[in-house]
Amino acid sequence: MPKRRKVDNLLALAVLALAVERPMHPYEMATLLRERGKDQSIEIKWGSLYTVVRNLARHGLLEPVETVREGRRPERTVYRATEAGRAEMEDWLRELIGTPEKEYPRFEAALSLLPGLPPDEVRDLLQQRLAALEAAIDRAETTIAEHGAGIPRLFLIESEYYLTLQRAEAEWVRSLLAELADGTFPGLDLWRRFHETGEVPPELTKELEKGEMPPQ
Repeated sequence: MPKRRKVDNLLALAVLALAVERPMHPYEMATLLRERGKDQSIEIKWGSLYTVVRNLARHGLLEPVETVREGRRPERTVYRATEAGRAEMEDWLRELIGTPEKEYPRFEAALSLLPGLPPDEVRDLLQQRLAALEAAIDRAETTIAEHGAGIPRLFLIESEYYLTLQRAEAEWVRSLLAELADGTFPGLDLWRRFHETGEVPPELTKELEKGEMPPQ
């Protein structure tokens, strides 16, 4: 089970990592996160950045080191990571890297409710998804190839991981589409009959009553 963190959203982890790198003010943190494309890997609500920084400081994970002013711009407080903040960042990273955790992708949620649409429509939608996945894979492969020559792999590793997930999903969707197309998907006739008649076939009811879903 994941540990309970004093500030528990992943933006806080990214902020701590930047502050460990060197002292900086929140505006600079936001700029670097954008420039480094971290918003492609972490769901960032930019309006909450200053709140996250304040909360980290309140819990002793960041501390202010100076206040600076550039021209007519408002004063900006520069923060650095405390020893507790560095320890929190390292412990958090160890947990995320070493401990698998059940996540809840939106696509998985839709698959869990797949009988809500007729199989022919599902097939069309999966073909649409596959086309989008293939286009995204092509773009990602091009981007990694272009940047790989000048950027160490260490700083592209999250893009490489996401590309691997996209390829695996595309391959799985292709196999599912093949089963739907050639009629070998188990229970396809019952699924189709349910949408044609609006009634759950008795055979399908029996299947649902056989037992609980296996744990994931």
